[in-house]
Amino acid sequence: MVYINVVVDNKSKYTDSLYTYKAGDDVQVGDLVALPFGKYNKEKEAIVCQIVDEPDCPDDVIKTIFDIKEKQFFTEEIIKTALWMKQRYGIKYYDAIRCFIAPGKPPKEGKEKEPYKSIKGRYEKPESLTAEQKIAIDEITGAVSEGLQENFLVHGVTSSGKTQIYMEVIEKTISIGKKAIMLVPEISLTKQVIEVFAGRFGKEKIAVLHSKLTQRERYDEWKRIKDGKVDIVIGARLGVFAPMKDIGLIVMDEEHEASYKADMTPKYETVDIAIKRLTYYKGVLLLGSATPSVVSYQRAKDGIYKLLQLKERYNKTPLPKVDIVDMRAELKEGNMTIFSRKLYSKMKDELEAGRQVILLQNRRGYSNFVSCRECGKVLKCPECGISLTYHKNIEKMVCHYCGRKSDVPDICPECGSSYIKYFGIGTQQVEEAATEYFPEYKADRLDIDALKTRRDLDIILDSFAKGETKILVGTQLVSKGLDFKNVGLVGIIAADSGLNIPDYRSSERTFQLITQSSGRAGRGDEQGTVIIQTYEPENYVLKNAQKHDYESFFEEEIYIRRMLDYPPFSDLIMVNFTSSEEATAVSTGIRCKRYMENALLNSGLDKQNKILAPRISSNFKGKDSFRYYIFIKCPKGERNKYIYYLDCFNKLLINERINCAMDIDVNPYSTY
Repeated sequence: MVYINVVVDNKSKYTDSLYTYKAGDDVQVGDLVALPFGKYNKEKEAIVCQIVDEPDCPDDVIKTIFDIKEKQFFTEEIIKTALWMKQRYGIKYYDAIRCFIAPGKPPKEGKEKEPYKSIKGRYEKPESLTAEQKIAIDEITGAVSEGLQENFLVHGVTSSGKTQIYMEVIEKTISIGKKAIMLVPEISLTKQVIEVFAGRFGKEKIAVLHSKLTQRERYDEWKRIKDGKVDIVIGARLGVFAPMKDIGLIVMDEEHEASYKADMTPKYETVDIAIKRLTYYKGVLLLGSATPSVVSYQRAKDGIYKLLQLKERYNKTPLPKVDIVDMRAELKEGNMTIFSRKLYSKMKDELEAGRQVILLQNRRGYSNFVSCRECGKVLKCPECGISLTYHKNIEKMVCHYCGRKSDVPDICPECGSSYIKYFGIGTQQVEEAATEYFPEYKADRLDIDALKTRRDLDIILDSFAKGETKILVGTQLVSKGLDFKNVGLVGIIAADSGLNIPDYRSSERTFQLITQSSGRAGRGDEQGTVIIQTYEPENYVLKNAQKHDYESFFEEEIYIRRMLDYPPFSDLIMVNFTSSEEATAVSTGIRCKRYMENALLNSGLDKQNKILAPRISSNFKGKDSFRYYIFIKCPKGERNKYIYYLDCFNKLLINERINCAMDIDVNPYSTY
């Protein structure tokens, strides 16, 4: 008989603990067991997380499990990763464990579902690899072969052949008997990746994991992976939890994308999970992007990642020519339309020449900002340096970081102009304008609103691929992974809408979006053109995007981050308090702030932190409930201590039965 600590399959926050039971000597970490739980000894399932020599409670109160339902339901690595997630993100044990479990139940014999069943592989082997590709492949496959836990960042311009590198390294990984996970930032991209990988490796070796699969499909793919029937898992961020053994490689394509950060509990960073899992298996992490995140590039500078660069396009076609159009001048000269004269003229030329056009307007989920149309001045918070958002219900400008409120000025504080306006154009307006000005050419829209079913994306892209659709209007979806040879022009309708969202990452996101969108032009034999419309033509983000100069952009951006103590030089921790009573949400936030200040004072960290007072969450849409949040700026390297103190405070709330749910989000990607 041995003692075991288990996580019980129970969602209640009041049972978030490791429970000690007795079991037979044959029990192992990772086993799925049945046991008596609670006052009435109701049968529950649980996962064995630890085998302990001495329990921390009297032997006569320790219950015995009923039986072992499945041996090695999870590997030791998965259990260790789940326990680490509990500590790193301040989440419940059950929430960490369930990340690795597919929803649903086993199907009846012969009733398994295969997603993408009708997909046909398509892969054209390149005639040769570039010198840069060969260097990168040799470096990465060397680490794979030697069983070294290494992290690589491939910084390659758009169309430089990063996907070919991924496939070469994956082939090497599975050739030595190890497994590989290939992650993409958007579910919409999985079909394209599956087609290429099925053509290269065979469909039977591949499984797919993402949240848009049906419950039956997801369970069946999960089971195939768990039973060791596949060598490669392709998926969105969910794929990082694939129940594989002996993982030799995890690839994160377009590693800079915000979608790799979970926005639902548990709010994890995919790259964190990947590194943790690979540390156990001594595997390789391969990150790739034309526009690496500022945090990742700084890690490369610090030697945490090995940097590999691809500076030329695979087909040797020059990067697109980028023009910046000053929309202030257009306004002064009487052009009040969505399209500048230059963009209109270039669209006309490209369409008449038989080429296609992509128009980007990234309005998905962003609030309006207030700006001067005369000088381009954007009104920002003097404390946080973040653009102010106009709230119509209170007729105030609000900073979504510190909560500062201010009136909208009648005149611009910079130039004295009265052209103070609320900026905002949506994709639907752009589509309507394109149809109005170019009625003889078919226009289509690609954004979340246009995608009602999983098939809609295929229909829209197939129409564009066949050349039926001549103008494709969209949000950031049009910037990700689309490889069409006939696109001659990309138009960025309003670069300012990305520059001035209330987030310290706004400059980084805008540079990435413009660069990625630009990469859709000129992927054939002719150089493409990009036209950026803006009211801030001198902005360093746009100037560097125009020159395709990531390094210069990074140097300016990292200087600002260091000066303002934003990540990667600190961690921002957002703590949410949700209650059916607004007063309870507010008071709990205030109490947490005081608790943290005292805890940090006692630990000697009080002079290094900044904790803002509770603010209402303006984007929260919970029915009959209220959400307030506090922001904590945590010094670099002290994150675990802060999470520990927050976890202790949460336990106080639970023990006191306070009617307020608390959750933690480290370095959130949205605060509004």
